[in-house]
Amino acid sequence: MIDAIKYRTSYRGKYKNEAVPRENLKMIMEAGLAAPSGCNGQTTSLVAVDDAELLEQIRPLLKRVGTDAPAMIFVLTEKIPTYHGNCYNVQDYAAAIENMLLEIVDLGYESCWVEGYMTDEKDGVGKEIAKILKLESKYELVCYLPVGKAEDEIKHIQKKSFEERAWFNIR
Repeated sequence: MIDAIKYRTSYRGKYKNEAVPRENLKMIMEAGLAAPSGCNGQTTSLVAVDDAELLEQIRPLLKRVGTDAPAMIFVLTEKIPTYHGNCYNVQDYAAAIENMLLEIVDLGYESCWVEGYMTDEKDGVGKEIAKILKLESKYELVCYLPVGKAEDEIKHIQKKSFEERAWFNIR
């Protein structure tokens, strides 16, 4: 597990034109749905898209990252209040995304967490993709993960050292 954690990076290169088997997409989504969920609200849902025609409808809305990936997983959230009316949907989908990113690497694929302009009110890209996917209005599409084999060289950034970012018993 630690190898997958340390290897994982945000891949923004081109993808090989090789299909991602459905069983692999299912394993990735199962990893996401196994993530912790605040007060068991289970606010995260997922849609995998591997249909070429559907991908062609979606691709023009995307900005550079993963536009040629042979599959994409779209992350949906519901704002479901739980404990004392609090809603943990952001924490829920963040945990689900990280689980999926790790499973993607473990299966030999690459990906990138693409959110920003998906939820930006100005762009409304998530809303447009939600219309294409014919999602129920209770869901907000917040992110997509392109999934596929890397065509370009994978670049790993240098992380700051442990000592620069973690301590024991500081006062």
